[in-house]
Amino acid sequence: GDAGLLTLRGAKLLASADVVVCDALVNSELLNIAPESAEIIFAGKRANLHAIPQDELNELLVDHAKSGKIVIRLKGGDPFLFGRGGEEAERLAASGIPFEVVPGVTSISAVPAYAGIPATHREHCSSITIFTGHENPDKPDSTIDWENVARESGTKIILMGIERLRAITERLIENGLTDKTPAALIRCGTTSQQETLTGTLADIADKAEQVKFDAPAIIIFGSVVNLRENLGWFERRPLFGRRIVITRSRGQSGLLVARLVELGAEILEIPVIKIVLPDDIEPLKDALLGIANYDWLIFTSSNGVEHFFELFFKTYDDIRAIGGCQIAAVGSSTAAKLKNLHLKIDLMPDEFTALGVANAFKQHQSIENLNICLLRAQVANSELPKMINEMGGIVDDIPVYKTVLETGDRNNAVARLDEDGADLVTFTSGSTVENFHARFDLLKTIERHGLQVVSIGPETTRTLKNLGVEPAVEAVPHNIDGMIEAVMKTVGCA
Repeated sequence: GDAGLLTLRGAKLLASADVVVCDALVNSELLNIAPESAEIIFAGKRANLHAIPQDELNELLVDHAKSGKIVIRLKGGDPFLFGRGGEEAERLAASGIPFEVVPGVTSISAVPAYAGIPATHREHCSSITIFTGHENPDKPDSTIDWENVARESGTKIILMGIERLRAITERLIENGLTDKTPAALIRCGTTSQQETLTGTLADIADKAEQVKFDAPAIIIFGSVVNLRENLGWFERRPLFGRRIVITRSRGQSGLLVARLVELGAEILEIPVIKIVLPDDIEPLKDALLGIANYDWLIFTSSNGVEHFFELFFKTYDDIRAIGGCQIAAVGSSTAAKLKNLHLKIDLMPDEFTALGVANAFKQHQSIENLNICLLRAQVANSELPKMINEMGGIVDDIPVYKTVLETGDRNNAVARLDEDGADLVTFTSGSTVENFHARFDLLKTIERHGLQVVSIGPETTRTLKNLGVEPAVEAVPHNIDGMIEAVMKTVGCA
């Protein structure tokens, strides 16, 4: 379900993993918490799909633990509630392997809450009956006391029961539960694919068959279902049900992802660029040693700031070593990185383009005969240094990082895009466009999935157009706030 429902303890342990054995229904975004070096093993465990039989899975856990590795068994919901966690723990105990059980946020409480259905309510009920629908209600030796379940006045929550929904409703009616009892089915709970179907005990099975309502889902019977009309919140968010591809590098995508998730979107993080050191670091070293000779430092991205100062603080132990140079920042995120270092921004163009920077200098001061250090990506547009030279500035164009193609898919996002498609794809730089195209063929992917394209600004748009792609919207302003507005506009919410 919702990756945000992982407990703090669970996140801490996941971050220490050598091996992660992951169930099918676990949100794959959680795998980003695990170290990049961790081995990821998908265990399946979905109805009618068992990628690894339970006995083999138990032995897998034992074998990896005996080899001295920290093993995380990542399960959906709570491991000790209908999840075979107890069986797996027993096998570990029998092998003398120390283990810890981290209770999780169970679908029993999480899914009804996201559907706007309180499991208990003072004016409706004060008890809950929980049972699995995995058991066949028609078998003669059922472990479920259907008469008592039907007689109990509280909310009834059934897990893994969609395939036997009709048989369950019939048994409850036979044992005295009124067929007018409100009913709800919730599938893919706490995710942006959540669907809720309501009815009564009498008609919910017919409704489910009509719309082919399938697993994974939970069933709720009780008067609390009627509260959903007023309390439903999750499915009303503006981007609910929208799947958006984020192509930004993983280290930079956090804020954009968080904002879109808050608005209800499902995110497919497919970073297509990785930020690394430039091929030749000597020009950067020389610039650092001669930093006091520059009149201006120009940073064109937050990556440039991060990588420049990472090496700066390996060279100097005092920020004052930067001397008396003035600082120009292109973009609000670049400026924010510099302000975090308590550095004043002397110049910030309104337009995040080469012409915008040149015009900002013209309005600010003459740069004739001034020494200017342009700190940016190894591969970058040649217009800005050319314009600075034409204005009389003496510019050193210093690469502080380079972008390379990212080809990994540790969170299965590429597979999910291939299988289920998406609504939007966002690009935050020309390099994300070029690398996405190199990896997937941009035009074919857009046409296959009917993707709409959102661009962060003119440089990114130019790269898209060179590949024959017209973005649906270009962000204004050219930053994360602008990207959010552009996404909202694209789906008709702005």
